[in-house]
Amino acid sequence: AQGEIVVGQGPLNRAAFAIHAALHEARPDIVAAAHTHSTYGKAWSALGRTLDPLSQDSCVFYEDHALFDDFTGVVLDTSEGQRIGQALGRRKAVILKNHGILTAGPSVAAAAWWYIALENACHTQLLAEAAGTPQPIPHEVAQLTHAQIGGPGGAQATFNSVADILVHQQPEVLQ
Repeated sequence: AQGEIVVGQGPLNRAAFAIHAALHEARPDIVAAAHTHSTYGKAWSALGRTLDPLSQDSCVFYEDHALFDDFTGVVLDTSEGQRIGQALGRRKAVILKNHGILTAGPSVAAAAWWYIALENACHTQLLAEAAGTPQPIPHEVAQLTHAQIGGPGGAQATFNSVADILVHQQPEVLQ
């Protein structure tokens, strides 16, 4: 919580610390948060809005993600991390306007899978909007779908399956 490296060596990523420390402070239920500057997450974040329920997969985030629209440059102060935590609230994901995407979960696997899924949902909506006028899933169906597939258990299982495949295909990664 004070920015001290307790496992491993190397310099502290001050921007990551400013965000993650504040998130963990605000949400003790969060075991992990995932954030990188992915291509589709950055592109979607530039639009400054949340995602629509356009596919079954995007319903994982239906009414369960927020927009943080107060980009002030590289995050170096925990006060911005606190504001991101406030925007996240009790949800699993937040779109950081003009910055990217962030997910948080009760396990590393859930946070990681939700990050992958959110990046894919951003990609899907960008493609759909470029092709024409998307037809969102109706509210009641999107809510039901979220209830069916939006929990951490499915995210954990899905990530574990992906991780098993990656480790099998690239065992040198573990060395």
